Parts: sequence; C-alpha cells; structure tokens
Amino acid sequence: MVTMNKIQGLSMRAWLTFFLALAIASAQLVTQGALAAEPPIRVGVTASLTGAYAAPGSNLLAGLKMWAHDVNARGALLGREVEIVFYDDKSDPAVSAQLYERLISDDRVDLLIGPYASDVTRAASDVAERHNFPMVSGSAAATDIWSRGYRNIFQVDSPADRYMDLLIESASNAGLTTIALAYAGSDFPREVARGVRTQAAAVGMNIVFDEEYPEDSTDFTELVLRIKATRPDLVIGGTYLQDSIAFVREAKRQNFSPSALAFTVGPALVEFGDALGSDADGILGVVSWMRSGNVPMAYDFSFRYKEITGRNAGAHAAYGYAAGEVLEAAVRLADSLDRNVVREQLLEMKFGSLLGRYHIDDSGKQLAKKTFVMQWQNGYRLLVLPIERRDSPIIYPLKPWSER
Repeated sequence: MVTMNKIQGLSMRAWLTFFLALAIASAQLVTQGALAAEPPIRVGVTASLTGAYAAPGSNLLAGLKMWAHDVNARGALLGREVEIVFYDDKSDPAVSAQLYERLISDDRVDLLIGPYASDVTRAASDVAERHNFPMVSGSAAATDIWSRGYRNIFQVDSPADRYMDLLIESASNAGLTTIALAYAGSDFPREVARGVRTQAAAVGMNIVFDEEYPEDSTDFTELVLRIKATRPDLVIGGTYLQDSIAFVREAKRQNFSPSALAFTVGPALVEFGDALGSDADGILGVVSWMRSGNVPMAYDFSFRYKEITGRNAGAHAAYGYAAGEVLEAAVRLADSLDRNVVREQLLEMKFGSLLGRYHIDDSGKQLAKKTFVMQWQNGYRLLVLPIERRDSPIIYPLKPWSER
C-alpha cells in the first residue's frame, strides 16, 4: 500500500523522466539486439608477433584493436560491429602472403589492413592485387611498393625516402658537414638510404661512409670501427630495433661519440630505452608520430591506449590505429563494403587521421604526411622537430661516452 501511494504521488515531471529513461533503455536493447543479429564486419590483418619485427608488429596490432574497440563503442560501422581477424606472420613475407590468401579465400574477410614492415607488405600486397582487394597500409614506407602499377595498396605513413629530410636539414643548419650512412639490407632501410643521399646533396653535406649490412646482423664491431675512422659529424642508421640497440652498445664500447647518432624505428620504441637505459640519452630517432601535446589527438590516444594495454603508446601503435581510421572513413563515405566503391574513396578522399594528413596520388602513395624527429632526453622520448611542435630543443652534440 505504501509503495502504491508513492507511485500515485509522483509528479508529472517525474513520470516524464521515468518514461524517457524507459524509452532510452528500450532503444538501447533494440540497438544491441540489431547489432547482435547482424554479422560483424571482419577486418583481416597479419601481424609480426614473433620474429625480427615482433615489437613494432605487436604494437601495430594493439593500435588496430583499439580502433576497432572505439568504433564498436561509438555505435559500430554501417550498423555492424567490427571484428579483427589476425594471424602471426612471424616477420616472414612468404608466411604473410600465405596468410592473406587464407584471410581472403577461407576467412572471407570484408576489409584488409596491411602488415608491419615494407618487405612483408610487398608480399602481402601481391595477394591483395591478385584478388583486386583494397589494402590500407599503416606502416609500409618503401616507395617501390607503389611503383608497380598496383591499384589496391594505399599508404598512410610517409614515403621512406623522405624520412630523414628534416633531420638532415637541422644538422646542416647546426654546422654538421659529414654523414656516415649504414643501413639494413631490406626494402625500407634501402629507401631511407636513397633519401639520405638525395637530401645530403641538396643541403651540401658530404657522405663519407655508405654501406649496407645484413638485416639480421648483431655484431657491429667491425662496421663501427670503420665508420669511426671516417670521423663523421652525423651517423644515420637505417635500422630496426635490435640492430639500433646493438649499434649504440658498440659505439659506446669503442668510445665513438659523433656529434649525432640517429636511427629509424628503434629509438621510437620504449624497448630501446629499456635495453639501453641512460645510454639512450641523446640518441635521435625519426618517427611518424609522437605522444606530445603539440600533436593533435596524441594525449587522448596515449592515455586510452595505456588504460587498455598497460603500455605507453608509440608510433607503431599509431600506425595501426590510423590505418583503421582511414579504412573506416572510406567505408563510411562509400556507405558500402563494395571493394570498388571503397577503393574509389581511398583514392579520392582527403582525411586527417591520428598519424596525420592522408592524401595520395594515383598509385596509392602518400603525398601529405611528414615525419617528426624525437630525441631521448633524461630517460624520455621528446619531440624535437619540427620546431613549431617540439617539446624540447634538439641537443647537439651527443654527450661523449667518457663523460657519462
């Protein structure tokens, strides 16, 4: 009786609030039921979870998964939830190609994201092209991927031959005049090296050492000894993670302290600092993304990524997330999963992703994205170039090992 009297005593405003809440709850249940009734949109990808590219490959996959989580949290894509279907390609191009065949032919995924690394992407894109299936690549940078006349591979990252432009310009302005160039024997580092030669000539810097080494190298004793003999101001390494770490350790062992040491891939990863500790300080890295208050969306992404994964976000996580964003934008503009319509949107659209601007040429190669330069300073990865976005000024010269 008491309960009935309370109900009868409700005001008109309270009744309206009650029915509005009931309507919202009912709508949510209907929406959830509709999503459950529709099969998910399946996005296929291979990731390097083991092998030489395990660290960046795992981070790329984590970023892609976070994108899918965000899409589903805000109401799905074309009225359907997104599901990531992935396999470990073991950092092996041939394995990746086999697995993309499986994703397309057996798993019958709806959309494709490319794998980590240019050489792996090259093999995977052969499969995508054969099936006429658009593939968005968040991480591949070697420009020769886009020189084969393919119609189905779309680049989000900067072209590799432009990676070092900003760093070399800065070094030249700081009075550095000579460069030693060493790079791993795979697609991406070779393209970086080609760009270094072009940009060095453009700013009048001399390359006093230029050599490729086997990709799986772990012993840099002899290479560092020969580089040291040329007395370069700036050493540039076209590297991944383990070789960049090994190079720094050997430079320290030989007390080799040029004005600057700069590498691709390795310094951008937290694992680089974990391995080297204070020896990482002063090392420069060229990255496509940095967690910085001066990079749009960076802090929000970084905070949520750490909440989900327990790890700090790096550039490779941003690759995965941005690839998902670009693919999502194309699907929404197409309002369809039809491959031909999605391909058309990927070619024509301009878009701002977490990684930066997306705008490509007819081959699918990126035109708008530019790289950043970061430096390890006092145990932190800080953005130092371009000047208008920096967290801290770049530090030249590298502090000699004997003074640390």
